[in-house]
Order: sequence, then C-alpha cells, then structure tokens
Amino acid sequence: MFLLYDLIILIFVLIYLPVYLLKGKFHHGFFRRFGFLPDNLNLDQPIWIHAVSVGEAVSIKGLIGELRKAYPHKRLVISTVTATGNKIARGLINDGDFLTYLPLDFSFIVKKVIQKINPCLFIIAETEIWPNLINCLYKQGIPIVTVNGRISDSSYSGYRAIKFLIRPILRKVNKFCVQSDTDAARLNSLGVDKRNILVNGNAKFDINLDLSGQPAGKALEIRQKLMLGLDDKLWVCGSTHPGEEEIITKAYKELLLSFPKLKLLIAPRHTERSRDVAKLVSGGSFMPVFISSISGACPTCVNNPVFILDVMGELLNYYSAADIVFVGGSLVKTGGHNILEPASQKKPVIFGPQMFNFRDIAKLFLQNKAAVMVADSGELVDKIKEILASNLLAQQLVERAYGLIISNRGATKKNVEVIKQLLMD
Repeated sequence: MFLLYDLIILIFVLIYLPVYLLKGKFHHGFFRRFGFLPDNLNLDQPIWIHAVSVGEAVSIKGLIGELRKAYPHKRLVISTVTATGNKIARGLINDGDFLTYLPLDFSFIVKKVIQKINPCLFIIAETEIWPNLINCLYKQGIPIVTVNGRISDSSYSGYRAIKFLIRPILRKVNKFCVQSDTDAARLNSLGVDKRNILVNGNAKFDINLDLSGQPAGKALEIRQKLMLGLDDKLWVCGSTHPGEEEIITKAYKELLLSFPKLKLLIAPRHTERSRDVAKLVSGGSFMPVFISSISGACPTCVNNPVFILDVMGELLNYYSAADIVFVGGSLVKTGGHNILEPASQKKPVIFGPQMFNFRDIAKLFLQNKAAVMVADSGELVDKIKEILASNLLAQQLVERAYGLIISNRGATKKNVEVIKQLLMD
C-alpha cells in the first residue's frame, strides 16, 4: 500500500511542481518540504505541532500557551503547509523552538525528518491525514493526537470512498479530540475505536478575550490612522474571496445613499489578491487605499475611498476598530471563515450561507440570534441598514455572541489533559 502511495505522491509532485513554480509560490522554506533541515538541529525530543494554514495556526495559540506552562523546558516544533500559515506561526515560537514546513509525504523523506526532529509527541491541529507520516511516527512509538479535530462534509465523502485504505491509518492515531458529536460519529464510522475519540469542543472558542490590551487597545489608533471622524462608521469585510468583493462594493454603493458617513475596509483572505481587489474597487468608482501605503497622508481626503488591508496578521486589529463586520468566504462556496474573531471584539457579525467549514459555530450563532446570515447583495444591504439604524439591535447581537463564546470555552484545557496523559504513558 505505502509503495503505491509513494508512487502516487511522486506523480502528483512531478505534475504540480512546474505549476507551483510558475505561480511564484516558491519560497525560502520550500526545501524543508524535501527534508532538508539544519545539520546542527538538536531539539531534545520536542513536542511537534502541525497546523496546515492560517486558521489552524491561529487556533493553536492557546494550546501552545498551555503547553509552555505545563512543560516550560520543552522545545516546540511548529510545522505548516502554507506560507501564510508559516507567517502566522512565526509569532508563536520562542527562542529554541523550530518553525518549519511539513515534509512531503514520501516515506523516505518523513522517516529522515522524524529521525532529525525526534519528537516525543506529534499533535495535528484539526484533521489532516498523511499516511506515511502517521505510519512512520507509529513505527517509532511516537504518540499522535489530533486536537480540535473535525471532519468536513467534503472530507467525509472522500474518506468513505476509500474507507478500506484510510481505516488502518486512522487506527494508528492514539487519540482524536474532536469538536462535535458529528465529528465523533464520522470518525467512528470510518473505523476509529470510540474509546479513542473525545468530544472536547471547539478550541476556537478559547480565543483571547482580554479587551483591555491588544488588539482592542489598537482600535483608537487604527481609527486615527484611517482618519475616521466621530460620526464615521467602519464596515470591515474580512477574509473575502473572488466573487465577494463585487457583491460588497455593490452593496456599499447602495448603503452610502442612506449612510454617507460609512467607510469600507476589505481584507482579502489572500493578500496577494490586493491589487486585483483594487482594480475592482476602482471599477466601481471608488478610490482604493492600501493600508500599507498610509503614512501621514489623509486617506479619507480622497474621493470615495475604500480601504484594502494588504498586510498579513492585522485583521483582528481592524475588527477591533469596526462598527460592523462581514466575514467572507461565505457568499461563495469556500466554506466561510472564523466568526468568533469579530465576535470576540464585541462587533455585530454578518455572514453568507456558505459556512460549511464552520457549520456548528454558524448554526449555534443563528439559533441564538447572535449573528445574521444573508443570501445576496440585497439582503446584505437590508441587514446592515437595520443594524446601523438600531444601536439596540447591534448591542443585542454583540451580547448574545459574546455570551456564546464565554459558555463554550474550555476545549484547550481538555486537550492539554489528553496530551499530558499521552506523555505519561
């Protein structure tokens, strides 16, 4: 099986590598994926945490904090797959830790990397299945745990089709700490023993709620940077995808007729799309203003400005400065993004119907009238008008959402207890 899998991976790499290079995605850490690690690497059996991309990297922040308290002398290895996830993870490492990219899942590469890193434990954030990596860790007696695990609708459909292949891999993971009963049932149906599945909740609820410091402390600074007046309202559209910016700018044009003091900031999910978003904004008779270019100028002095957040790692700060937030990836079939981030900053939240990657959280918020879902540009305009026109409605949304975050916290500490047990065994 693993020989055939290696062959499939090889074919995939040979086909995709030229595309990868043509798209300009080659980066300095690329060779880490082929197992080229520093010769003098000596980490003394670290804890290895894998977070594929931005969302997972953000979600492990609390876990890392708890692990540092429990094991202050342990070094950490953090791996990602995407360059954007790697950038976020840079802010999570301390001196002595090691940040890298997950090796390509060739048996000879992962074996070499595991021997070099020599971890005492491997932690997977959410649910990624790398057969050779899991198999090599298992053979070397290194415990494996999944935290904040989930099985998306699309993943579940694919896994069921190859259940006979995936079952023996899943059974080599010591513990699955999952978000919901649905995720637990899906894992069990794929062959995972119920005794190895724990429903610990969603660690994303353990987001930092200290509004006395950062990033909430930056709200005034950001509003001053954008030169917003006391009567100005800021609408932040976070993590947007192609197809959504057109809907947003159309809605904004209509909203200005009723709320001429409303300002718009668009934060594309992938900052490399900022220039494309700027062209679209210009085509809608607005003047794009890049956040990275604001330095002493008067950004609101230009005619019809629309701010574009073109720098990584700042979205939460701009959520803190907002009056109302739309969370992207939800009006197109992307699966949505994390609505807990703006909710934690006590902002009224709107999203579209395509929230399948955050299905349980979105359902919980809607059931408790803690957020608003819209289907199209027309509904987006109507709901924003309602919220901007009613301080009471905005406050009710904020209070209900914040209350849900408070009542659903605790998954991170449960996950850490599982990790402690595995390290004792």
